[in-house]
Amino acid sequence: MVALDTDVLLLTFAYHRDERQTDNALCLALAQEHTPVVTIYSVMELLGQLSFNLPPARLRQWPSWLQNRYGLTIVYPPTEGVDAAAFFAAEFVERPLHKMQQRMPFLDTLILNLLEAVPGLEFFVTWNARHFAGKTGLPVLTPRQYIARAASSRG
Repeated sequence: MVALDTDVLLLTFAYHRDERQTDNALCLALAQEHTPVVTIYSVMELLGQLSFNLPPARLRQWPSWLQNRYGLTIVYPPTEGVDAAAFFAAEFVERPLHKMQQRMPFLDTLILNLLEAVPGLEFFVTWNARHFAGKTGLPVLTPRQYIARAASSRG
């Protein structure tokens, strides 16, 4: 299982002339072979960015052009049996604040905290791997590193 950061998806939809497009597309194709996951926070961040150029009806159809197209499993925070006030305090204040002490933006803390709780997650793939270096127990790779690792494991 591999987790994709918002920037990998955003590059696909918003930066068509970016020199990393070929590697990004290959990364997404390889990830589809390894149960790709993305947090709901990344999805909402992506939709927020794309909302400036997408009609509202298209934005609401994100499951078809994003989730289904790339075979993504969306990771949500666990809420079953949790008091709403306690959930809010832990999810949006306490855990993020703990990560922020390592110099990390709020949204990155939400994404990383959620991913760190996913059993069986092998890699977190982001173009901003240096932002997460030493801040998580997850192996963090750029898409190019993920491609290289996938190529070497194929023999």
